[in-house]
Amino acid sequence: MTKRAYNFNAGPAALPLEVLEQAKEQLTDYKGIGMSVMEISHRSKEYEEINQTAQDLFAELLNLPAGYKVLFLQGGASSQFAMIPMNLLTEGKTAHYVLSGSWAKKAIHEAKAIGNTVIAAEPEQFTKVPDLSGLNLGDDAAYLHLTSNETIEGIQYDSFPDTGNVPLVADMSSDFLCRPLDVSAFDLLYAGAQKNLGPSGVTVVIMKEDLLTNIPADLPTMFRYDTHVKANSLYNTPPVFSVYMVRLVLEWVKNNGGLAAMEQRNKEKTDLIYDVIDQSNGFYRGTVEEASRSIMNIPFRLQTEDLEQQFLEQATRNGFIGLKGHRSVGGLRASTYNAVPRESCQALADFMQQFMKDNG
Repeated sequence: MTKRAYNFNAGPAALPLEVLEQAKEQLTDYKGIGMSVMEISHRSKEYEEINQTAQDLFAELLNLPAGYKVLFLQGGASSQFAMIPMNLLTEGKTAHYVLSGSWAKKAIHEAKAIGNTVIAAEPEQFTKVPDLSGLNLGDDAAYLHLTSNETIEGIQYDSFPDTGNVPLVADMSSDFLCRPLDVSAFDLLYAGAQKNLGPSGVTVVIMKEDLLTNIPADLPTMFRYDTHVKANSLYNTPPVFSVYMVRLVLEWVKNNGGLAAMEQRNKEKTDLIYDVIDQSNGFYRGTVEEASRSIMNIPFRLQTEDLEQQFLEQATRNGFIGLKGHRSVGGLRASTYNAVPRESCQALADFMQQFMKDNG
């Protein structure tokens, strides 16, 4: 068997080996029908079963309350940055956003192009999550939008605000299904699949059906949530293979103990790396305040950019992939999504210890 790389890519990211092997086995002949999943019609009973089973697995894993719908859309989370205000920011209302990092900033940019938008909270620096304890949303608030985990900055909320009658909307692209979640606290949440759910190509939206009542009548058909709810995500040709892979990943999560087990695994994995950083006497420097640290994305720095480049070169030679920080912030970053095995995180921790010994 070919040795697999230690994959710490931020997205598209690692997939469970068991899922890849199952997809490989079924690649040319799905359940004896003589065709690949990539060849079947989205109107076929085979795909309708895939589509429905994936929705049912989300409902089971999240203990989804009545009155919520699961949608499989296209365009990535970035398309949701515009689709949310198009559908929810009605005349006379104001969209409220938490500015927590790079992805929140992009969402705000799109909302401002649609209608009245204000920043409800922001930190002095993107080294911690903004404090949401003193929110003042006002009677004209259409919704409050937050980003649960900033992939680039490596900050993550460990709890969420009670917004009362104001709908709470969350971009959970980089930490969805990494831990148990009370979906009833949210009116709409969304996530691009390519980090924790499957390959790129599909975006999951989970929303209260109550939000469908005030959608503006003049929106184009494809940009209306009610279009996709009525059609059960089958209005147009869906990303069939991506949804199939999401279903396999959901089955893997269920078979491996569900979300509580995922959270325990993720904390154990990231502790291996955070411990090396914290005990390095400044050789490695974390960029996030401890209370806001993500269990999905770990950004860190070395003393000089030259030393960081040396680290990356040696890491690549040793099979570590995806450790370069985002181009907007530099440095280093390890993304430790659900499918990244503990063994990879242990190997990285050991490599970091050796690199420090050789260069400290």
